Amino acid sequence: MALKPMFHSLVNTLAAAAAGLALAGGALAQEPTSQLDAVQKNGALRICTTGDYKPFTLAVGDGYEGIDIDMAKSLAKAIGVEPRFVRTKWAELMTDFTAGKCDIAMGGIGVTLERQKRVFYSAPSLVTGKAPIARCADKTKFQTVADIDKPDVRVVVNPGGTNERFARTSFKQAKIEVHADNVTIFDEILAGRADVMVTEAIETKVQEKLKPGLCAINPDAPLTFIEMGYLLPRGDVVFKAFVDQWLHIAKSTGEYARTYDSFLR
Repeated sequence: MALKPMFHSLVNTLAAAAAGLALAGGALAQEPTSQLDAVQKNGALRICTTGDYKPFTLAVGDGYEGIDIDMAKSLAKAIGVEPRFVRTKWAELMTDFTAGKCDIAMGGIGVTLERQKRVFYSAPSLVTGKAPIARCADKTKFQTVADIDKPDVRVVVNPGGTNERFARTSFKQAKIEVHADNVTIFDEILAGRADVMVTEAIETKVQEKLKPGLCAINPDAPLTFIEMGYLLPRGDVVFKAFVDQWLHIAKSTGEYARTYDSFLR
């Protein structure tokens, strides 16, 4: 007779366990919350960008232009929302992004392990590296890091980004001078107030065309290896998967290459 109550107790326990598993399964089956959902709900993609890094992002009047500006518009269109650009500075980029001022950050952003600790990156949008740019008369003087790292050499950098980080890590003897305006920084070299700048190879090519008298130094054999990508919220695998797939399609169809080429002519 004692077996009967025990049997009913076992049945009740198994039923409760089954109900718990069903609830857990239902919760697991629900689509995870993602910033992608919030972007669609808000009807706008907020893009942090510095607006001072030609050819990726440049503030022009009330708007922006550049490779990553066009790509941001393409991404917003793919999501089905409007692009909304949010101005930031290199020194404030990570603070603004992690504070939630934007959904994604775009504009020639180098992939670094320090940033990777705090954010997700998209798949690489571009592979490049650091290269020097100097007055053409000095081109042969600054071929290597050792050539640049001398006490009488003035290296100009913009604050807060990978250019300053590279300079402070690589140059122990050269004088490092900070120039806050990334748009006019190359004029410092032309005016003789600085001797050289080390930045992404693609930017040296662009500035060589824009600033007669400046020469990119070995841009096709850069001093370092760098990947560029787009900043995404840490842990948001849904949003990252969407952005990565959009970027994969843009590259496979030639959209990215056409955009890139249009700003390097």
